[in-house]
Amino acid sequence: MTDYFDSNYPSVDALRIKAKQRMPKFAFEYLDGGCFSEINLQRNTKEIRDIQLQPYYLRDFKSANMKTELFGETYDAPFGMAPIGLQGLMWPKSCEILAQAASDHNLPFILSTVSTASIETVANITQSKFWFQLYHPFDNDLRDKLLSRAWDAGCRTLVILADTPTFAYRPKEIKNGLSIPPKMTLDNIFQMCTHPTWSMSQLASGAPEFKTMKSYIPKGLGIKHLGMFMDKTFSGRLTQDKIKSLRDAWKGNLVIKGIVNLEEVDIAVKLGLDGLIVSNHGGRQLDSGQSTINALGGLQRYKGKIKIMMDSGMRSGPDIANTLASGADFTFVGRAPMYGVSALGKRGGNHTFTMLKRQLQQVMEQVGCEKVQDLPNHLINK
Repeated sequence: MTDYFDSNYPSVDALRIKAKQRMPKFAFEYLDGGCFSEINLQRNTKEIRDIQLQPYYLRDFKSANMKTELFGETYDAPFGMAPIGLQGLMWPKSCEILAQAASDHNLPFILSTVSTASIETVANITQSKFWFQLYHPFDNDLRDKLLSRAWDAGCRTLVILADTPTFAYRPKEIKNGLSIPPKMTLDNIFQMCTHPTWSMSQLASGAPEFKTMKSYIPKGLGIKHLGMFMDKTFSGRLTQDKIKSLRDAWKGNLVIKGIVNLEEVDIAVKLGLDGLIVSNHGGRQLDSGQSTINALGGLQRYKGKIKIMMDSGMRSGPDIANTLASGADFTFVGRAPMYGVSALGKRGGNHTFTMLKRQLQQVMEQVGCEKVQDLPNHLINK
């Protein structure tokens, strides 16, 4: 199962097309869409693909080794599963499927606070080898409860989110009336009726819920009041004082996700953080922002002082190679595995991770790169 590969879907583009066919429109557009005019969504991938690599054909070459060490763990490839909220809405049990696939492939899996599987479930699936992404609550008591649960479940890397200070303006989601469970408009009901595989799978799995948060949510809340509760519970904007408090409270690795400028990376280093994930939330928050690959290039002066990782925009092995060549120590993918699960169900995670590893392996062999850490030596500086 680990190396499962369906030759009918040899690319993420092929998986995306199949996923679109199998998913109701509101669920697909939640997965696929960005904010405003989706300019930065497209810019992320385009600018990664503007990167060029230099091959060397006449040098001695033994083999390409993708194993990568990160925070004391050695992973089988230099990418992992990015945190995604509401995964179970897009495809039933997709969070659990992807956690299992990441574990099977020895890749890191990041669980979001607002995903649809609990901390304890994911810890059991991954044998406690998972990361936890914290949406910072207003209430420090709730924060401490979440941190304690993550630590007790074996999590040793905490990711704090910086790039969601406000709710994004996403026209497709506004039009679709997206909520958990989906708003029962006539259009949404029609979409579910015309996608029976998705609907029957949801029926079998039960309505998607915020499983990690379930014990803190008052019982009997309607959709409107549930949304108001979540809005009042979480504070999207990080501050230096909040980060200092988290650094004191969390004894494991502390990673910040979403900062993209030198001033704030300098703050992260001074506050003693262990890593950062260059990210723009997959182009879902700020349409006029820079691409992640562009931001990554400006942060190389901090190489060696803090682990520099990146997500957003990578949809193939060559995209991952280009990102690593541009200076990332590690990468995370989100939409690609979600397309895989939505297209192929329980086998979609393993298929996607197998495909991305095969693609990255081919690129490394083609350019003559034996170690992931040597990919920057193949970067063509234009």
